[in-house]
Amino acid sequence: MRGARSLAPFAVFAAVALALELSLPRVVADSSVRQLLMLGGVNVLIALSLNVINGMAGQFSIGQAGFVGVGAYASAVVVANLQARFPGDLSLARSLWLVPLGVLSGASASALFGVLVGLPSLRLRGDYLAIVTLGFAEIFRLLISTAAATDTGGLTSLLAKLGGQNGYAGPNELGVPQIAGPFWVFFAVMSVTLLALRLKFSGWGRALRALREDEIAAAAVGVDPTRYKVTSFVISAFGAGLAGGLLSIMRDGSPITQPDNFSFQTSFDAITMVILGGSGSVSGSILGAIFVTFTIKLIELLQSTDAVQAIKASHEWLDLNALRMVVYAGVLIAVMILRPEGLLGERELFQRGARGR
Repeated sequence: MRGARSLAPFAVFAAVALALELSLPRVVADSSVRQLLMLGGVNVLIALSLNVINGMAGQFSIGQAGFVGVGAYASAVVVANLQARFPGDLSLARSLWLVPLGVLSGASASALFGVLVGLPSLRLRGDYLAIVTLGFAEIFRLLISTAAATDTGGLTSLLAKLGGQNGYAGPNELGVPQIAGPFWVFFAVMSVTLLALRLKFSGWGRALRALREDEIAAAAVGVDPTRYKVTSFVISAFGAGLAGGLLSIMRDGSPITQPDNFSFQTSFDAITMVILGGSGSVSGSILGAIFVTFTIKLIELLQSTDAVQAIKASHEWLDLNALRMVVYAGVLIAVMILRPEGLLGERELFQRGARGR
């Protein structure tokens, strides 16, 4: 009975996600709006995954884009090759086996890299750990974007099959199947949110926060720093790979997985989501992800208006692409001055203390 009760929320999530799958195309006819909504869901997954390592464990990682990219490429390769081997319509019924295989492959590959990055970083903290994680993300992106086909084979030739700077478009260059619809994106968002809350308020989550506050004191009462740090890296990388896997095969998205989508800007966006919402807060990460996603879209819409284009024409030096960074910097400065702990701090929306304040 206890096991059935623990699985009941996921059955409810599946029902809600199925309703969204069937109704969203009818309610929202514009595919770009549907893409924005699902992209917001993917960004929520990225923020929640980063919150485990940055917020709960207190390890400053700025290479989340690398884990997202690993998951995206692994998922794209698996789904594209399975679709080529077993062709068929991209229906919801077909996605019931194709999407889990692709997404879990991407998440598992990211988790493996989480171990590889986490183990050497055990003795590093603060800026040094940030440099290591940033280096991993940039090495991953540059290895793929600069790989060229050779006759000698080896790793370089294998990486060249991922398309280099042009991106990966499947084994036949027909594009990666865009099969993950609202059902998969929003089911993953609801499920990961519940799991993140359970992790935070479990003994494991309390041990992570103890390490964040005082590693020596936590170790003195029996918390193993090595075990908890590496595991937090693996959990964070797994969640990022899950988000990347959905991103590469998301319906209404791009059928080409490109390395530039996983640059430092992606990591910076993820950090912004977590800091704005409140480091350590699950609901804060969700709010931060939604804010960042729709702010980016709003800035893009403003850039395309006649008034802004007229200003651009009269001032050729004006860089509209830098507008987002200016807005982010201003928001972060304001938050750090007015509310250094973020919108919610470490609290959650449902907590009585948060409502009282």
